[in-house]
Parts: sequence; C-alpha cells; structure tokens
Amino acid sequence: MNAIADAARRLTQVSDTPLLDVELLLAHALGIDRERLLLKPPAEIPAAFETLLARREAGEPVAYIIGTRAFWTIDLEITPDVLIPRPDSETLMDAAVEHFCGTAGPSRILDLGTGSGALLLAALDQWPRATGIGVDRSQAALAVAQRNAARLGMAGRAEFRLGDWADGITERFDLILCNPPYVATSAPLGPGIAEHEPREALFAGGDGLDALRALGPQLPRLLEAGGLAAVEIGFDQAAPAAALLTQGGLSARLARDLAGRPRALLLTRAS
Repeated sequence: MNAIADAARRLTQVSDTPLLDVELLLAHALGIDRERLLLKPPAEIPAAFETLLARREAGEPVAYIIGTRAFWTIDLEITPDVLIPRPDSETLMDAAVEHFCGTAGPSRILDLGTGSGALLLAALDQWPRATGIGVDRSQAALAVAQRNAARLGMAGRAEFRLGDWADGITERFDLILCNPPYVATSAPLGPGIAEHEPREALFAGGDGLDALRALGPQLPRLLEAGGLAAVEIGFDQAAPAAALLTQGGLSARLARDLAGRPRALLLTRAS
C-alpha cells in the first residue's frame, strides 16, 4: 500500500532496512505480529503509527520503540538500559552449537556482560538441560535480563549477578559467552547507536580493547576442559584481541559472521 511505501521513504536516511522498520512499527501499532501484517495488510493506518514513525525518523532504534527484539530462537524485551542484540552476535551461538555437536551439550554456561540476557537465554533454549549465570555491572540491565528469563520460563535455570566481569566467580564452565564493549571511543557509529544505546556497553577505551584486557587473565581459570569460550570482537581486532585472550594458555581461532567479517574469537584449552 502507498502509505507503507511512503513511510519507508521517510526512513531511508536513518535506516539500512526502512521497509522492515516500517512493517515492525506498523505491526506494533496494530497490536499484531509482522507475519500477520504481511498476510493481511490493514485497510487503514492507525493514528499511533505516525508517532512511532516519527521516533524512528529521529533516529531512535526500532527495538527501543517497540520494546522487543528477536535473537536466535527467542524474543527478548529490550529497553534503553541494554544493548540491542544484533544478528552478528549469533555467530557465537553458531560456534557453540558446532563445538558441542555430537555431545550432550554444555551443562554450565557463563555469560559475561549479559545485558538483556540474550546470549545466556539463547544458549539455555538451545540446551534445555543446562543452567547458567549472567553477570553485568548494570543493575538496570540485570532487571531486564531477569524479566526475560521469567517470561521465557527459564528463571529457575538462569541466575543473574551484579559484578565486574568474573570477579568473585570460582566455578568452571563448559561454555562461556561474552559480547563485551569493543568500540574505540573515537570510532564512528551508525545512526542512532551512540545517541541511544548505553555507552558502557559500546565503548572500551581508546583502542576498544580495555574490556579484553580485563577478561584475558580471567578466562583460563573459568573454562572447563573441553569447553569453549566465545568472545565477540570488532572486525579489525582479531590479532590484538587474540594476543590479549591467549596470554593465560588458551588457544584461539577466528569465527566470521555471515558477511565474512571477523566476529568472534573461539577459545579452548591448548592441548
């Protein structure tokens, strides 16, 4: 319909996916999901849609406007207190599935910098017998993660702790997942990211490696034999990140995202 096409044209300067954004916003305004919208477009556009569209046109991310985001096999509540999960981060889950293929899967999972709980809850959905811990230094982010766990029926399997990375944790884990801040403070970002997403979840010092400097010494004592630690990195950080994360005796290999860009380091105990 013309109204949808016109709305998408309004978003071309702020979004790489203007039509998708419009469909998600319109579905939200109608109180239905996008699939139903595509199957049966509305005869009229609700008045609430213009308000949502104007917020997106001003640069606010869709996930914050509608309050949800799909990730892996789950749907998450998303607020401005947490980083918006990206499809690129599913590279960590792909690597974990490959690593544990042919086994019973991980029993204990640790998610450092859990934010919305995306990685931990996706892993718990993937391996229904597993339990895990999500750690974050933001109490507001942990509240979002706890609500997500409860809504997904995982509250009994997911524990969330306030903390600075793995300080105070002495247990070893079969799977460690981490999407740390890795953006250099002066690096340019896409529209709306720096303006709306939590800075502490994005930026990590002048070279973007401060979080990895903190993580490097902690990972070896946390990783169980035969386990995997998957850490997301910036596209240009593979070599320096590997140097920081392998100082304690772990070995690293690179995982690329669907676009072929370096996306994660996969760490195991050196044989």
